Amino acid sequence: MSVEVEVISEEMVRPSSPTPQHLRRYHLSFLDQLSLQINNSMVYFFKSDDVANKFNINQASSLLKKSLSQVLSHYYPLAGRLITDKLLVDCNDEGVPYVETRVRCHLSTVVDNPSPADVRKLLPYDMDEIVDTVLGVQFNVFDCGGIAVGVCLSHKIADALSYFQFIKSWAAMARGEAEKIRTHFQSSSLFPPKDMSGYDPNSFIGMHKVVGKRFVFEASVIESLRTEYSRKVIEDQKPPSRVEVLSTFILNRYIAATKEKGDKKIHLRFAVNLRPRMEPPLPEFAFGNYYLSLEAFPTLNEKGDCNDLGRQLREELNKVDNDFIVKLQESREWNPNGEETTDSGIDEKNEMVVFLFTSLCRFPVYEVDFGWGNPTWAGPPTWKFKNFVTFKDTRSGGGIEAYVNFTEDDMGKFELDQELLAHVSTTMGLN
Repeated sequence: MSVEVEVISEEMVRPSSPTPQHLRRYHLSFLDQLSLQINNSMVYFFKSDDVANKFNINQASSLLKKSLSQVLSHYYPLAGRLITDKLLVDCNDEGVPYVETRVRCHLSTVVDNPSPADVRKLLPYDMDEIVDTVLGVQFNVFDCGGIAVGVCLSHKIADALSYFQFIKSWAAMARGEAEKIRTHFQSSSLFPPKDMSGYDPNSFIGMHKVVGKRFVFEASVIESLRTEYSRKVIEDQKPPSRVEVLSTFILNRYIAATKEKGDKKIHLRFAVNLRPRMEPPLPEFAFGNYYLSLEAFPTLNEKGDCNDLGRQLREELNKVDNDFIVKLQESREWNPNGEETTDSGIDEKNEMVVFLFTSLCRFPVYEVDFGWGNPTWAGPPTWKFKNFVTFKDTRSGGGIEAYVNFTEDDMGKFELDQELLAHVSTTMGLN
């Protein structure tokens, strides 16, 4: 059954109190400059019974708008307008687009077997849509009375952790717990902007038609894979983490499924959170892009597998210490062709297969209670660049959802791989 969405109303939600004049210009940091101008996007689904026990639909929407207005006074850049060529947000309080829709199906149609393409319809913007608004919200009401709250926040000023911390703050405000809201807007002073003429982090987006699929791995399956890969690594080496295990498995299944790609090398990129690696560590609620995209060139064995991926990833992560970060902060030079800052995900010479991994595991994805309980499920739309994999914890049970984005041709082969299918859960509905 297709998911049909009808827009009912659109309005701007402005901060409940004006932004002080001395905060009118929010400057971008060097790490913001490196980041893609895409929209961090997630949709939160709430069952009709959970909402109806506390509010009717109009009351729920009014509560979201009122609390959004209030929390924007704390997160003042989000109500402004992004001016990328000047590397700033004009914190002019113009407000956040708030769209109300009716979805002509039941909530279970989407969440019982989620499709990232359907999730996209419940968001105010495409992931790669270039807009000057920093934040957008879409309030979706299903025929059954269930609701879905779709939120887009510009990646140009916020990484995934900042996104989830904002959502938590908004929910706390809706519950009347404003004292729990803490903010930290110091990214441009910690990582001053640099001259990056010639660098366009968005240059590769849209080069390929990408298909996004969700694959669920139960905890027992992940542990089985961890045991299997642990036997294949060097003695005394630390066992691979859950994310390392699934990264290895998905990469190996991709290589096996698309074996006609021949002897091309694998170029792996993965995101690392800099906050806990700084001295002193930054708090989790430090707002901005406090991540760096690292890279590795994993070696394959004679069977074409990469079973030692965990060790190689940890070697790269161990290089990111406080000395590394201080050099990153203090360096005035930037090389647009340098490996340490390129984030294109594309090998122009077509000599490598570039893979990008990121993990939202252990992030507060489900810590979102606007007053009617936590979501029954939350998920992202399809990413717009190929060979990108995002990991997210399942709502319960210790499993992991992998959001895999490949070209149509590669996905057609990957999703039919028998070893992949033997490890993927068939119980993909509500937990």
